[in-house]
Amino acid sequence: MTSEIKIQVTLDDDKMPETILWQAPDGGVPDLQKAKALLLSLWDGEEKTALRIDLWTSKMMISELNDFYYQTLFGLAETYVRATKNTELAGEIKEFAKSFMAKANAAMEAEK
Repeated sequence: MTSEIKIQVTLDDDKMPETILWQAPDGGVPDLQKAKALLLSLWDGEEKTALRIDLWTSKMMISELNDFYYQTLFGLAETYVRATKNTELAGEIKEFAKSFMAKANAAMEAEK
């Protein structure tokens, strides 16, 4: 059995992401959905290296990016604890995520 996740990225004339669409029929997302950003990490076990694709559209606001990173960091902590059972390190990742968000919000307020 195989499962497919589809990602479509439309680029502007400068080859910057204009739209990001995705679907995962086996994951309950049968139709293409819009996204403003995408962080994809893959682990190459042979090379022992992480491969990443980080994309965002020009429509992504800094406040949205801050929230996206916060939620991603928090989600990584949840995944880490499920995979390792190491609640202490997962807690440290969550504390970092909270600190990150507080500092990001403070920076946004200072720019007003």
